[in-house]
Amino acid sequence: MARQPRGFLQEASHQVVAGGSAGLVEICLMHPLDVVKTRFQIQRGKADPTSYKSLGDCFRTIFQREGLFGFYKGILPPVLAETPKRAVKFFTFEQYKKLLGYASLPPGLAFAVAGLGSGLTEAVVVNPFEVVKVTLQTNQNSFTEQPSSFVQAQQIIKSGGLGFQGLNKGLTATLGRHGVFNMVYFGFYFNVKNILPVNNDPNLEFLRKFGIGLVSGTIASIINIPFDVAKSRIQGPQPVPGEIKYRTCFKTMATVYKEEGFLALYKGLLPKIMRL
Repeated sequence: MARQPRGFLQEASHQVVAGGSAGLVEICLMHPLDVVKTRFQIQRGKADPTSYKSLGDCFRTIFQREGLFGFYKGILPPVLAETPKRAVKFFTFEQYKKLLGYASLPPGLAFAVAGLGSGLTEAVVVNPFEVVKVTLQTNQNSFTEQPSSFVQAQQIIKSGGLGFQGLNKGLTATLGRHGVFNMVYFGFYFNVKNILPVNNDPNLEFLRKFGIGLVSGTIASIINIPFDVAKSRIQGPQPVPGEIKYRTCFKTMATVYKEEGFLALYKGLLPKIMRL
């Protein structure tokens, strides 16, 4: 009986170290693409004075107006959240998968449901960090003129508290984004990985897993990005100061669709996929 808690702790520590370190490297390398993605998602059509014409134009404009560090706005919140986020994501996925083993579900469905559960759990952990991050990323002042992450968090709490108007604003959209992504990603990845034969050549085996992961992430991103757009609109600046236009997840999606068209729900998809 004494071995079970030890094994549980070893598994948890493994998920923390492996997931946290991988996520930290990802953030440091790919954060500029996340900033660009958020900027595209908060645009309200070509009439928006801050509208970017293309991906290249967005990179060029941010560099000219905000400097090199403009691409790293809001990097501290995801760095701080990354270790608990990854630990929760992968560790809870394994636990949900074990629990679903008692339900005699088909493997494909079990992986998808476990992914959904891990994504929903992960979203609750990361949403306050996301609110601070998006607020900083949408600030178009120079890097040195904007408040620090901690000052920004204090301002959000002071004006809206800890609830759905403050530090947990956009929680439903974050739940949708992470839940749908993990459900599709884990469900597709593990099922396809088990179908395609393992290659004895380490390099080819790496390419096999890399390719499956890329396809899984791309499909998951295409399906979940409307939630991502809604999250950015809710957590970012409102069109008219003092008036809340984007309040709830599905109503925000409906408003974006009605005013800007179907493709507006897929803003930021290219940098999102590039980040994969």
